[in-house]
Amino acid sequence: MKESQRVEWKESWRDEFCKTICGFANADGGTLVVGRDNKGKVVGLPNADKLLEHLPNKIRDLLGIMVGVNLREQSTREYLEIVVEPYPNPISYRGEYYVRSGSTTQALKGAALAQFLLRKQGRHWDAVPDPTLHLKNVSADALRLFAQSATRSGRMPEGVLRDGRRAVLDNLELLEGPYLKRAAALLFSDRPESRVSGAWIKIGFFVTDDDLRHQDEIHGNLFEQVEETLKVLDRKYLKAYISYEGLQRIESYLFPYGGLREALLNAVIHKDYSSGIPIQISVYEDKIMFWNPGELPHNWTLKKLMGKHPSKPFNPLVANALFRAGFIESWGRGIEKIRRECREHGIEPPVYDLSMSGLMVIFHANPGHLAAAMGGAKGTTPETGRTTPETTQETPVETPVETPVKTPVKTPARVLDLLASQPAMTMADLALAIGKSTRAVERAVAKLVKDGRLRFVGPRKAGRWEMLK
Repeated sequence: MKESQRVEWKESWRDEFCKTICGFANADGGTLVVGRDNKGKVVGLPNADKLLEHLPNKIRDLLGIMVGVNLREQSTREYLEIVVEPYPNPISYRGEYYVRSGSTTQALKGAALAQFLLRKQGRHWDAVPDPTLHLKNVSADALRLFAQSATRSGRMPEGVLRDGRRAVLDNLELLEGPYLKRAAALLFSDRPESRVSGAWIKIGFFVTDDDLRHQDEIHGNLFEQVEETLKVLDRKYLKAYISYEGLQRIESYLFPYGGLREALLNAVIHKDYSSGIPIQISVYEDKIMFWNPGELPHNWTLKKLMGKHPSKPFNPLVANALFRAGFIESWGRGIEKIRRECREHGIEPPVYDLSMSGLMVIFHANPGHLAAAMGGAKGTTPETGRTTPETTQETPVETPVETPVKTPVKTPARVLDLLASQPAMTMADLALAIGKSTRAVERAVAKLVKDGRLRFVGPRKAGRWEMLK
């Protein structure tokens, strides 16, 4: 037996060891052995009989909990085992809260204490009501954006969407009495950082770790942050590398758009917003890193995260709203989706790192792809070598992209399905609905137009798509 998360040794009893018992009760339970030295050797207790009667009452009076105190003997030397069960409610010792972490007992302070108390109450940070946040503070634009997305996804009753803001927020469980919950400030406020510090996203391009060339900040409600971050990454950071096969022009990207989108959504959903620190995306020539000040669910490890696991979002109300709006397909499948996207793109799955006071997700480029992108592969033209993407097209286009390119097989069919029911959708609407980049959608539309299956009719900004076959 060794000292561990659930075992601690003490040579003799002192009342301050109630901190350790408090830590056991607030974590997974444990055993405090009194009468062993720090190497685990039994040294004995001369007053074991007296402590056997005295300690249960003392611990009850100081901590308000009941423990088992057992007398043990080894080589004629007596010692005590104090067995502590985990308690569902928070336990304090003289006004302080302690928790067991590894083989140490830690005092909880600040945000860690607030999070611990919420967890013991069965609540999450985003579900706490904000007495300063009322219906009048809800942004009409944010609500309209959500309603449009929820209508496309079909995951919100149309009657609720027509009944106004109170009905929508109540259906999303964002109301508690006259107040709105914290999640509402993130989802339906024009400036969530005015109420929640650090509720925004920072993007930077690095040549080396200490050589930042340019950066962007993404603000607005969470729906806008996700959309705008993907657009900025697409236009400015994820460069297109051009090559040719005969007369066919091919744009190749180092990282899968769908995988990056999923990593961004995971960061938004699982972020610890009480930290006051923004999500940070660091882009390099050969890798891209998503960091958020979050943590794994209680008692989870990276091994459990990488395996089959239930959905356990850090901010369930935020996750629910993003699901209803069609931003995420389902809960608990984000890592599997990222792995699949990476596999289909020909790169290794991302590396997950918890040593950065938060969670870091790192996508590494395939060395072969990188060499080709930098002009080392046959068919790559040195004069085009690497170019930046063109500006995102926000409205339907009458003229397709001139040069046909390779398009994922499933994308055209998904585009047709959407346009059949909603012929006025823009390129940006289609990209958001199917989880692809705007350029990927433009390529799919170009192929459909070329194949004679689709055409655009009417004025550029008020026309519609028409199915031909």
